[in-house]
Amino acid sequence: MYQGKLKDVILLYKYRKFSVLGKGLAAFAYKSLGKEMDLWWDVEAIVPVPLHPKREKIRGFNQAQILAKELAKYKGIELLEKKLIRVKNIPPQTSLEASERKKNVRGAFAVKNGESLKGKIILLVDDVYTTGATIKECSLALKKAGTREVRAITLAQV
Repeated sequence: MYQGKLKDVILLYKYRKFSVLGKGLAAFAYKSLGKEMDLWWDVEAIVPVPLHPKREKIRGFNQAQILAKELAKYKGIELLEKKLIRVKNIPPQTSLEASERKKNVRGAFAVKNGESLKGKIILLVDDVYTTGATIKECSLALKKAGTREVRAITLAQV
């Protein structure tokens, strides 16, 4: 659950620019979910939820990308960066009510050079699951590009 010390660490990671926490958070995710065979079975590539380039420049890193990279190393699975892109610079989901989140992310993601995704089972990586709107929109873009299946992993759920 997105509360207590885990919430504190995620907030430091994302908003206080403590990118160094990414490796430890990925280790936590791996320790928690690394043996969940239903999640990992036949996964062929890991894809991070992208930030818009302007937001990534301000933050200095993409928190989901660091998590995805570390999980890919742990599991020996290909990391596909920059395939899923954010095409709209939208307000952060945290600033919106649950009812507004779906509308906010609608059409915000696209796939670039998606040939390497066709027919694959993809694991999508993000930091926090609140309403599922971001995961859903990313999954729609990946499925439209021809992926066979999209699974998702997050550090915490609200």
